[in-house]
Parts: sequence; structure tokens; C-alpha cells
Amino acid sequence: MNIGNQCCVFLSIFLCISICLGEDYDLDDKTGLGRSFDGIGGLSGGGATSRLLVNYAEPYRSQILDYLFKPTFGASLQILKVEIGGDAQTTDGTEPSHMHYEDDENYFRGYEWWLMKEAKKRNPNITLIGLPWAFPGWVGNGENWPYSFPDITASYVVSWILGAKQYHDLDIDYVGIWNERSFNSKYIKLLRYTLDKSGLERVKIIASDNLWEPISSVVIADKELQDAVEILGVHYPGTNTVPEALKTGKKLWSSEDYSTFNDNVGGGCWARILNQNYVNGKMTATISWNLVSSYYEDLPFERDGLMTAKEPWSGNYVVESPIWITAHTTQFTEPGWTYLQTVGHFTHGGSYVALTDERGNLTIITETMTHDHSVCIRPPLPSYDVTAQNVTFHLKGTFASISELQVWHSKFDFKTNKTVLFQNIKPIKVTEGSFSIELDVDEVYTFTTVRNGQRGSYPDPPPSAPFPKSYKDDFDVSGNPYFSEAPNFADQTGVFEYFTNQTDPGPHVSTLRQVVTQRPVTWVADADQTISVIGDYQWQDLMVSCDIYMESVHTGGVFIAVRVNKGGGVVRSTRGVFLWVYADGTYKVTNDLNGMTVLAEGMSGTRARVWYTLTLTVKGNYASADLDGYPLWKNAVLWEPRHGWAAMGTSSFELAQFDNFAIEALL
Repeated sequence: MNIGNQCCVFLSIFLCISICLGEDYDLDDKTGLGRSFDGIGGLSGGGATSRLLVNYAEPYRSQILDYLFKPTFGASLQILKVEIGGDAQTTDGTEPSHMHYEDDENYFRGYEWWLMKEAKKRNPNITLIGLPWAFPGWVGNGENWPYSFPDITASYVVSWILGAKQYHDLDIDYVGIWNERSFNSKYIKLLRYTLDKSGLERVKIIASDNLWEPISSVVIADKELQDAVEILGVHYPGTNTVPEALKTGKKLWSSEDYSTFNDNVGGGCWARILNQNYVNGKMTATISWNLVSSYYEDLPFERDGLMTAKEPWSGNYVVESPIWITAHTTQFTEPGWTYLQTVGHFTHGGSYVALTDERGNLTIITETMTHDHSVCIRPPLPSYDVTAQNVTFHLKGTFASISELQVWHSKFDFKTNKTVLFQNIKPIKVTEGSFSIELDVDEVYTFTTVRNGQRGSYPDPPPSAPFPKSYKDDFDVSGNPYFSEAPNFADQTGVFEYFTNQTDPGPHVSTLRQVVTQRPVTWVADADQTISVIGDYQWQDLMVSCDIYMESVHTGGVFIAVRVNKGGGVVRSTRGVFLWVYADGTYKVTNDLNGMTVLAEGMSGTRARVWYTLTLTVKGNYASADLDGYPLWKNAVLWEPRHGWAAMGTSSFELAQFDNFAIEALL
């Protein structure tokens, strides 16, 4: 054997010994502990991401909530962050404000109040956070910026926190800072002052819900700001922090993360960042955008939630892999537990963390997710390698006497699709303070002294089904609990709420009313028109009818539409077939929400403060419309789009009412 071959043999033997015998890792509290664990959570809003959840019938709605919040059942979430609605498009829809106008207050709009109460019902210790993504137009006083009058903005936010307690007995623990364009330290100080003045000293501030900088450097330099801010919160940090953030001495959170399609790669992304946000970045809380994917699937960021619940009409929902990946940590820890200092990366890829309640309990979570099977939507993930490996943990300090650990195991199988999620397997014996385990790639393990873990389950929900082809809503207020929005309508600009006519109601006692009368302060480009969508995005041939009532005498205009092809942050470029009538006695049919591509137009005789019935029918390449049963036009020619939702809305930010909405999908 020549020298070269000998070297190769010796190298192979060395690599085999290194990998087969494995590596050793100490878990020790003798040298001190790491940072305090603050929890794992989900985010409802930013925007309208839980919109369809509220429309599920029982028992399915409660089952979904149990998978999210019930301790030792499913995800067992420890944090719930919600949007403080601002009447504006904030990603997948609008959420209503508690103050549409300066002299208006209503703490029963929307569904976030209900969701927080349901979470608290299941887990009284859950942490609650509110964050405004947008504001009603009056807060900006004509500007698309909420901090020109910071005292108004602070009072607006604090009123939401006070209302949560007064009307729902909800104690908000933290409030975030809207910081999409630039950092505003004056506002944060004023918010802290306003909270304290209102008796809300216990409510802490998270800033700046954006990037690590400039907030970290400013906090270091500004003692008053340092006193005002409790948590440095960042969005999508890629598991990394910056030296200045660590120098502040503040708690560090990934206050919005994940935002990834919730298949098994999404589950792998979640597994990797839950561990490595602490290992790499010392972040002690991670919050998923979003909590549950409960919005129409053809809106932006389809299925970017911990689970999927987008069919209230069928009752179908899907418990996706991120639910069980979350359980690996949340079912065996609690906020207030402490990370050990001895956490880190495995020699052959992957990571491990260990936490203790400082009363003898120990939980270890390992992940060995490979690069291609754990890519998140953002930021880009640098290349790295993971291989199968044998690891030995040595339990030292107060853990040296542990003799057995419970074991929970997940294995993502991307070859044969035999993925195993959150399986309780045989306990592992700890001998003389040590135990060894063979780790394959794409696995998650929990080793713990905690014995009450559970893979909760319910009977399978009903099968998936498309939106009903025949659908009617007379907008009579009903349902328990009461919600301010009609079932299955997803507002994309403006807010459409139940409205009861107090004067001269006639046959239209209860209607749906568009209530936003001023462009909101928002980071998303809301349309110049208001619009709410409903139905099946694959619908092609369709008849829609609705009673409409314009309230603006000279400038009023409303529409119904079919084949609406866009929503969310790109709503301004929405196309479809739109039938408009105006208070000046005219009508038009357009191929876009902006009203620029006109297919037909003429006189309608319509005026404000009169009820009319509009009917729009599209079949193949032809469209026609009726007003109160009389044809306005027939067979307007159209080519695109070929399918989309039904919709209704107004020509500007104006008051208008709708009643007796009906859809018939044509075969």
C-alpha cells in the first residue's frame, strides 16, 4: 500500500470514529444560566389573517382554537399578538378600528377581542400583545403618517388597551410600535407617559417591530428611551442579532417571524428558527406570522400560518406540521423558565437548546434540519451542511441525578412521505449523568423531565369543499358570539359592518354598511375605492345581485363585481367585471377597480338615498346587467380575467349600504 492510499484509509477511519462515536455536549447549570424564556406565539392580523375563522360552526371552531391554545394538547401557544385594527389594508385585508372617527368609540368591532378571550379561556396565563399596523385617517390629520401628532396617536392606542379591560376584561401585557418607514423615539416616550398616566404601568412597550437598527443604538444613547422600552422586537431576523442590541441589556424578541408556506419545509423552517433564534441571536420569544391561515387561499401569502382553516362553509381545517413543531417546546416549558448557557450547534449540523424551571426540571430540544428542507420565506438562508450523527449529552450540576427523560420525536421524510410528527416514544435512560442518541437529518427531538405532554386529537373534520355555488345573505344580525362583519366577506379596502336603520328603515332594517370615509394611514397602497370580496376564486360564469343604497348625494357611487382577480397589498391593480351606478344618474361597466377600462356606460336614473337592486351576469365572454329588473345593457364583450371572486364596494371612501346579496354560479 502506498503512502497516499494509507492516508486515505487513515482519514476514512478517523472520520468514521468521529461520526460513529459521536460528539459530547455538556448541559450544566453550575456556571450560571442564560436568558429567561418568554414564550412562543402566533400573530392574528397584519392583516385580517383570522378573518374566516370566526365563521366556522361548532364544534370545528372550538377544535381549531384548542389546537392553537389549549395547554398540552396542540401548539399550546404562550403568546397571542393581535392587530389593533386601523380600517386599512395591512396584507390580506382590513380590520376595523375601534374609532372610525375622532368622536366614535366601539369596542365590539372585529374578531380580535373574541379571539383573545378564547385564548385566555384556554390558557389564562397567555401573554397578550397589541400592535397597530395602520390607523384611521383622522389620526394622521390628513397625512399618511401617524407621528405628526404623537399625542393623538398615543391616546388612540391607549384607548384600545383601556377598552380591552373595560369591555372584555382583557389585560394587555405589551404594545408594539408601528415603524414601517422610520423610527420615532418621541412617540415611544409619549406613549410610555400616556400609559403611565392612564394607570397602565404594567403594560410594556416593544420597539420597534422592524429592524435591529436604529432602535438599538438610540436606546443605548438615550436614557429616557431606554427606560420606556422593555423589549427590542425585530421582524424576520434570520436567527441573528447585532452587537448593539446585546449591549442594550434588553430582552430580544423575534416579534414577527416565519411567514412561510406551512408544508413540511415550512415546518422545518419553524423548527430551525425556534431553536436558533436563541442559539444565534439570544432571542427569548418567537412569534409566527401568522397564527392560522384563515383567509382566502388566493390572497397573498397563502397558507403562511401555523395551521390552515380557510373553509368555514365546509368545516374543513388542517392541522399542519408547525403546530406539532411548536409543541416540542411549548408543551414542556413555560414563560419564566431559563435557558442554560450550554446551548449551541452540533458539530455535524443542527442545534440544541436546554431550559430549566430551576426546580429540577429540564427540557432539551434538538433539531437537525437540512438547508433545503428548512428554508423560510425571508431572509435568504446561507448554505450549510447537516449529516447523521451520534451525540452524547452529559447532564451536570443540578441535573446530574436525573435517571430518565421522556422523549418526543418528529421526523420529516421528504423521500417516502412517511413523516412522523410529535410522537411519544420510549423514555431514554440516563446512566451516570449521560445519554446518547443517534440523530438523523431533518429530525426534532424533545428530551424532558416533564411528563404531561400530549398529542391531542379530534375526529377528522368534514372533507374540503368549494364555496357554495348558490349563496344568499340578507345581513340580518345573528350569530353567537356577535361579529360586526358579515360571514365570508373579506374586506380589502374599507370596512363593511352590520348596520341597523333607526329612521325610516322600510324593508331594509338590517344592512351592511361601508363606514370608512377618509383614506387611512397605512403602509400598504389601499385602493381609492372600497371593496369586499367573497366566494370561489375559480368562479367563471356567475350571476350576482344586491340591493344598494348610496348616502352621498352628489358624489355617491357603488358597484357589484365578478371575476375579481386580486386582493391584499396589490388591491389597487384589481381587475374583473365591475357594474357601477352613481348618484348623478349614470352607470358604467369597467374591467378594473380603478374604473379606467370602460366596457359600457350610459344613463341609469339612479340617485342617492333610494334603494335599487343591481344584477350582474357574466357568461363566457359576455356580460349584462339589470337595474330593478330592467336591462341596463346586454352582451358587453370581455376577455380577461377568466375567473375570480364576487365583490361589492364604493367608488370612494364614502357611506353606502348593501342588502340581500345573492350569488348563483352558472354551470
